[in-house]
Amino acid sequence: MSGGSVERVRAALAAAGHADTISAFPDGTRSAAEAAAAVGCDVAQIAKSIVFRAAARPAEGDARSRESASMMPERPVLVVASGANRVDMAKVAAALMFHVKRADGAWVREVTGFAIGGVAPLAHLTPPAVVLDEDLFRFDRIWAAAGSPMHVFETTPANLLRLSGGLRADVREAG
Repeated sequence: MSGGSVERVRAALAAAGHADTISAFPDGTRSAAEAAAAVGCDVAQIAKSIVFRAAARPAEGDARSRESASMMPERPVLVVASGANRVDMAKVAAALMFHVKRADGAWVREVTGFAIGGVAPLAHLTPPAVVLDEDLFRFDRIWAAAGSPMHVFETTPANLLRLSGGLRADVREAG
């Protein structure tokens, strides 16, 4: 599956006019620390992808009942965070106006087409709502998963924002 996933990312990069900067690391890039060691950068420069499940929150004054709101379909939310940060789910929910909860690996694979450890910030099977960690914008270069736990691609925070169609937000957990 990873070969097809990597090629899907490669095609999405090409379609967006981004250079093919995908590199393979046979020893793996599953975690931010592994990716940073493989690439030779600071762990904070790794753009790690974390998928959550979300349902739209009814707006204030909305006549829908709690029951109908709870039946709204879940959608993927992708948070692209600095590898040095833990994500504050309440900050993500506030930025998107969605309730968010953790997603299990099987659901992540089903909706994104990627296995955990290789979730790219683009080329998802189901387009997610995307939030980029404000802390990534401190760097000139960052690296993100490219569809497998052994592939990453190099980009800039501004390009990643453009590629993902996401929004910038402070999502770092305090402390």
